Amino acid sequence: MTDDAGSKRAKPRPSIKDVAALAGVSWRTVSNVIHGHRYLRPETKAKVEDAIAELGYKPQTAARQLRTGRSNLITLAIPYIDHPYFASLAHAVVEAAKSYDYTVLIDETRGLAEKEVQVARGYQSSHSDGIIFSPLTLPVDSILAARDKTPLVLLGEHTLDPRIDHVTADNVESTREATEHLISLGHRRIAFLGYLTEGTLGTGDLRLKGYRRALAAAEIDEDPDLIIGAATQTTVSEPASAESDYSREEGYARAQQILLLRETSEIDAVVCANDLLAIGLLRAFREAGVNVPGEVAVTGWDNTPEGGFSAPTLTTVAPDMDAIARFAIEAVHRRILGSSDAPIGRVAPHRLVIRESTAGGLL
Repeated sequence: MTDDAGSKRAKPRPSIKDVAALAGVSWRTVSNVIHGHRYLRPETKAKVEDAIAELGYKPQTAARQLRTGRSNLITLAIPYIDHPYFASLAHAVVEAAKSYDYTVLIDETRGLAEKEVQVARGYQSSHSDGIIFSPLTLPVDSILAARDKTPLVLLGEHTLDPRIDHVTADNVESTREATEHLISLGHRRIAFLGYLTEGTLGTGDLRLKGYRRALAAAEIDEDPDLIIGAATQTTVSEPASAESDYSREEGYARAQQILLLRETSEIDAVVCANDLLAIGLLRAFREAGVNVPGEVAVTGWDNTPEGGFSAPTLTTVAPDMDAIARFAIEAVHRRILGSSDAPIGRVAPHRLVIRESTAGGLL
């Protein structure tokens, strides 16, 4: 009789010595193959790789971490996983990390100060070699005061500081270009949607600055009534956020304010601080019978997939996500290797994607 219980027991996990025995080499040779040693005969390397595949051997990362002091793990800390911009960013970072053999762990902070402090402190209980951090609430001084020795790279133009590595897109210049595009089409009564008056760091402020620069360059007087805020902070535990304030719902709600303003202010274009606000706005305009772009042109920022399928399709700023991710991975990798060079800041390129929401110009 067979021992049913014993037959169902899991087989022991194959070891490096099992791989060595099957391949007919020493365990040191197996280790050299696993760690990419360059001075190996191709036939030896092939035998070891075949044995690894046959046995299903997986290196013991904990033991390797003890030897090298590294886990090959990087943490990406972002405010909202389900926000299209941050979802695209996370995908780009994961892809960029593959070139350096890093696995990316993703943490959602929701912009809460206590969570962002935890990130700045290096998580303390985690084994990440480095952190790429997009803060929503915590200013740079607080990040620097809290941080430990874990390599840290910041994302976002509001984090520009010579004391720490950072990567960003140019929010000011890109929004200036979008506004200038509207002006070139003959628009003069241009509103800005998405100014956050309190609660978060200033991406909205930076994009508002770009809008203002374009108006000033064209000698168009700024009308404070045409600067439309998004929802602001209501509680300490739920700060103003990209999720609640830069959402489709918020764009749809604020459209009612813009529709009322149009009765007296003759608004003929709206620069939106992101695509989701613009998409909500487009829906409300369509329901109200407002022709876009014939009566009101609309621009966004982010180049989310939705913008290419909205009705009409959305003119938007497209940041180079692959460049942002690549720059961030390069920066954190350099620190992980022990670089003591001065911190650097890198600005990723962007482009203006012109679609139907502005292409028709004024009636």
